[in-house]
Amino acid sequence: MDYSNEKPLLAVISQGCAANFGDGEKIARVFAEDYRVVFGMPKDTTGNDAEKPAAFVLNVCTVKGNSGALKLLREAMSTAPEARLFITGCAPKDFREEVSKITDKVVYTSLKELLQQGDNNPTKVILDPGVRSTIGKGIHQRNHFWIPSPLRGSRMTGVLRESPLVGIVNIEEGCLDACAYCSTRLVKGRLHSYPAADIVQQVKSLVADGCVEIQLTGQDCGCYGFDTGTNLAELVAQILDEVPGNYKMRLGMGNPRHMLRYTDALLKCFEDERVYKFIHLPVQSGSENILKAMNRKHSAQDYVDLAEAFNRIPQFTLSTDLIVGFPGESERDFQDTLAILEKTRPTVCNITRFVPRPNTPAFNMQGAVPDSIKHERSAALAEAFQRIAAENNSRWIGTTETVVIEKNGYRKGTYIARNAAYRPVAITSEAPLQPGERFTVTITAAEPFALIGKRA
Repeated sequence: MDYSNEKPLLAVISQGCAANFGDGEKIARVFAEDYRVVFGMPKDTTGNDAEKPAAFVLNVCTVKGNSGALKLLREAMSTAPEARLFITGCAPKDFREEVSKITDKVVYTSLKELLQQGDNNPTKVILDPGVRSTIGKGIHQRNHFWIPSPLRGSRMTGVLRESPLVGIVNIEEGCLDACAYCSTRLVKGRLHSYPAADIVQQVKSLVADGCVEIQLTGQDCGCYGFDTGTNLAELVAQILDEVPGNYKMRLGMGNPRHMLRYTDALLKCFEDERVYKFIHLPVQSGSENILKAMNRKHSAQDYVDLAEAFNRIPQFTLSTDLIVGFPGESERDFQDTLAILEKTRPTVCNITRFVPRPNTPAFNMQGAVPDSIKHERSAALAEAFQRIAAENNSRWIGTTETVVIEKNGYRKGTYIARNAAYRPVAITSEAPLQPGERFTVTITAAEPFALIGKRA
C-alpha cells in the first residue's frame, strides 16, 4: 500500500486510570493536524502489510509496578522497530532506569511540555524533522483539534477522542496526600484544580458534540477545589445547572477523608438522573494499624460511614480499592480488611498485592509479607468480593430499566451497555445495535462482574 501522499501515522497508547486516558486524548490533539493519529496498537485487519507507525506516544502507568509499561514498550519496538518512541504519563526514575537497559531512543515529556511553543518542543526531537514537523510552532493559534487550555472547550466540535460518545474531563492534577506506597504523587505533584468555568464549558461542548457520558477525572477528585475555595459537589451542581442535555456524569476517584467534608452536598447530586449512581472510594485496608502505616489519614470508620451513606441510595454502585500484603500486615490486620469488605459490600473492588515502589517510604519498610501469603490473602479477598458482588447484582434481577449501549461484546451478537448505576449489562441481539443507542431491558440474570439483560 502506498502511503506517500498521506500524513505519517502516530499511535497514542494510554494505560491506567481515566485521568491518564484523558491526558492521552489531549496529547493526541497536539499531533492531529500534522499526523494521522490512532489510539491503541495498530492492527492489520486487511491481510496485507500493515502500515507501521512513524512514532509511538506511550502514556504509561506504573502505579502497580513497571512490568506493564515495559511490556508495552517492547511491543511497540517489535511492531515498528524504526518508529520514534515518546513516553509520557507516570514514568518515575526507577522506570526510566529500566527503560535505559532496553533502549536509548526514548524521549520523555509531558502534556505540559507538549503545549509549550517554540523550537525546543519535545515533538521536534521525537518526530522526523523532515516530515511536516511544525508542531511546537503556533499550537496556541490552532483550535480545530486542540484548545489552548487543557480544559477550555469553546471550539470542541469534532474533537479527537478515543470514543465519540465518552468525554473525559480532567478536573485537577496532583493530590493533597502522601501515601507511603504511592509513586504517582512523585510524578504528578501537589493539587492543582482547574477553573470550574473552564470545566463547565468543556462539558457543554462535549455534550453538544454527541457525548452521552462525561467522566470527571483526576488523581484525586475528592480534593478538587480545596486549593481554589470550592469542592467536587459544588462543581457537579454547577455542571448540572448550566449544562442541559441527555447525558450522564461519572465521578472519578475520591479519597474518603476529603469527601467527608461535603458528604451531604455530594449525596444531593445523585438525586439528579444525569449523575451515575456510582462512587469510587478507595479504603485500601480495614486495619487502623495498616492505614496509619500507609499514611492514609483516614480511619476505617471514616470509610464505613461514607459507604453506608452512599449505600442508602437504592441500587447504588460502591467501588473501592484494597491492598494486601503491605509491610507489617498481620493476620489480624487482614481479617480487619475482610471484615470491612463484608460490612460495606462494594459491587466493584480493585484488589492489589503490595508492590514496593522505589523512592517511596514503603520501599524500605520492615516486615515484608511473603509473596505466598500475599497470594493467599488476595485470593481470599477475591472470593469474598465476588460472592458479595454477585449478591448485590442479583437484586437487579426482574427489574426493567433504560440502558445505553457502550460497545460490542467479546462474542458475536453481544453488546455491553451501562445502566443508571454504571453497572455493565450484557445483551444479546440479532439486530445490530449501535453505541449510544438507548432502549429498555429486563435484567434476567446476574454475575459478579455484570448483569445479563434482555430487550423488553
